[in-house]
This record gives sequence, C-alpha cells and structure tokens, in this order.
Amino acid sequence: RLVGIDGNAKASKSLNNAIFLSDPENVVREKVFSMYTDPGHIHVSDPGKVEGNVVFAYLDAFFEEKAELDSLKERYKKGGLGDNVVKNLLNDTLQKMLRPIREKRNSITDTYAFELLMDGVEKAKKRSSAVAGKIRDCIGFRTR
Repeated sequence: RLVGIDGNAKASKSLNNAIFLSDPENVVREKVFSMYTDPGHIHVSDPGKVEGNVVFAYLDAFFEEKAELDSLKERYKKGGLGDNVVKNLLNDTLQKMLRPIREKRNSITDTYAFELLMDGVEKAKKRSSAVAGKIRDCIGFRTR
C-alpha cells in the first residue's frame, strides 16, 4: 500500500493521487515531479528527511538496487543530493517498469479483444452446458 503522490492518505483513484498503469509517459513524469518531498530541503546542500518523503517511499517500492538506494538516502540526509535527482531516478524506474505494459496495451486491438472475448464465451458455454446437464441428471429432469 503506497501513500498518495500528494503525501496525503493512500494512493487512490478517487482522490486522483496515484500513478496508474494506463498513464502515458508524460503524465507519469508530471506526477513524479509534482510529488511531495521534504519542505525543509530547499537547497541541494540542505540535509533532507527521507521519512515521509513520497519519492523515497516509491523508490523503496520499485527501485531494485537497494544498496544504491540506501546510499542515496544517506546522501540526501546529509545534504548534497537534490530532489530533481531522486525524482528523475523514480521517473526512470517507473517508465522502465511501465514500458512493457504500455506496449502490450497498445498492441491489443478492438478486433483482438473481441475475438478473445468470443473465445471465452464459447469456452464458458461448453463448460456451463456440461454442468447444467449433470444437474438435470441429478434432479431427474432431462429435456430430449
């Protein structure tokens, strides 16, 4: 469960404070760069807080290089690491993760989706027909 990109409550579709799998690249970037960080971290040289920092919460969830992330957190806490650097890292991480999802989503055409649905309908008909036949046999009701 992730905090919302605004730093309030949990990420939620109804609050529009989440990054969605269907978000295009530019929207993900906008959302990442609007994320709440540490209001006291005004200059790169200022020490920053990692706790309560939404960008680091998302990096904890999605950035795979944990040792590198720990190092970045230490630099951020001491001062010397700007919010833009960590936001760029998060954006790159999310874009990399979402890229195959976008490609798959874009490859699905209306025709393919319709054919997939119709295939499912046929399978469901066969299965439900067999089950319905067994039920009719059990209760002694056969229409032939």
